[in-house]
Amino acid sequence: MTELATESVEYFRPNFFVNTPDILHEYLQGGGRPAFEARLVLAATLSPSYGIYSGYERCENVALRPGSEEYLDSEKYEVKQRSLEGPLLPLIKRLNEIRRSNRSLWRIDDVTFLETANDALIGYAKHTESDTVIVCVNLDPHSAQEGLLSIPAGLELPGSFVVQDLLTDGTYLWQSGGNFVRLGPGGAHVMHVR
Repeated sequence: MTELATESVEYFRPNFFVNTPDILHEYLQGGGRPAFEARLVLAATLSPSYGIYSGYERCENVALRPGSEEYLDSEKYEVKQRSLEGPLLPLIKRLNEIRRSNRSLWRIDDVTFLETANDALIGYAKHTESDTVIVCVNLDPHSAQEGLLSIPAGLELPGSFVVQDLLTDGTYLWQSGGNFVRLGPGGAHVMHVR
């Protein structure tokens, strides 16, 4: 991500796919819906362009056989009639609304990764002159995780500030330095700095 955001931004605009038709990673096979949600939030907020291959919105995760990364019913080998439905559609819709209304999510070269006190949590800020979004995702699809997410002085935010979680509409008073975060399995905060 750091390489994409710094070295190739002048000539390359990546598209982050949450899945592909030929690779069903072990994380999705065993992580259930929380794994799908975590990957979706990461792709939708890290890159200005992301994609979803058919079946993801339904959390399709059955492998051809144990240890295989191939889908049991791969569309590489059969034609499927699809209808747009699935448990992830409300989250997909909300993330797309968030992306449209926050300019910092329109670029790839504005990401700052944040320190967390827990390796199961990933945090980053997307920052432009007029817009800052702070994202924290629990990468553990099986257990709730908690820890401190550190906001560095380099983001040039006030000593304390209000964030609004754009996924839940909750508001929190945050500060430069450590901020406590607790997220359910695969859960995320996508927070706009007011």
